[in-house]
Amino acid sequence: MKKLVLLLALLMGGASCSLAASRLACAGAEPLATRTYTADVGASRLTWTGHAAVGAYAPTGTLRLQSATLTTAPDGRTPRTARVVVAMPTLAGENVDLVAHLRNADFFDVEKFPTATFELTGFRGDSATGRLTIKGVTRPVTLPVKVETTATGLRLRGTASVDRTRFGIRYNSPDFFADLGDYAIRNDFQVAFDVVLRVAPTAAPLKKSNPSSGRTKA
Repeated sequence: MKKLVLLLALLMGGASCSLAASRLACAGAEPLATRTYTADVGASRLTWTGHAAVGAYAPTGTLRLQSATLTTAPDGRTPRTARVVVAMPTLAGENVDLVAHLRNADFFDVEKFPTATFELTGFRGDSATGRLTIKGVTRPVTLPVKVETTATGLRLRGTASVDRTRFGIRYNSPDFFADLGDYAIRNDFQVAFDVVLRVAPTAAPLKKSNPSSGRTKA
């Protein structure tokens, strides 16, 4: 009888551990590893487009990433966390006068606010939710994102539509100023992104010191 009880206890304990292991709850069980990626800044592309409120005028230009890091689920594809930093002083375009205006305090004030950031809070399907910070103002946003696997990592593509007035940028907005005529500027602008991510290098193991010899060994 004692042997039977012992056998049942072992079986129940094993089954319990197997079930808990899938939830990373078994004693001594280690969570499945996530993967970390960093942006290849040189290979990534950001393209902005603005719009006149009247007519078809839609100037466009570029921005550059300053940095981006992303961690995924163990599948190596589903984003779990991400932080993207855009270098605002890199804002460029064909119209030099327009670019100078976009960089000043009427718009993005890049000297005072040299970065814009996006921090991921959730990802489902092809939709990323997170916190976008522009000019020191943070707002929740949802962005469409296509995640593609590559030979060296991941590629994220999509086009974000941003309402500038949510971040205190109201210059010539028809929602805040009347009788602007042809000088009215639409509230929304778009940023098309193509972000190339590489697998982040793993840290080299620390060397242990040998007290007896004063030398180090791997």
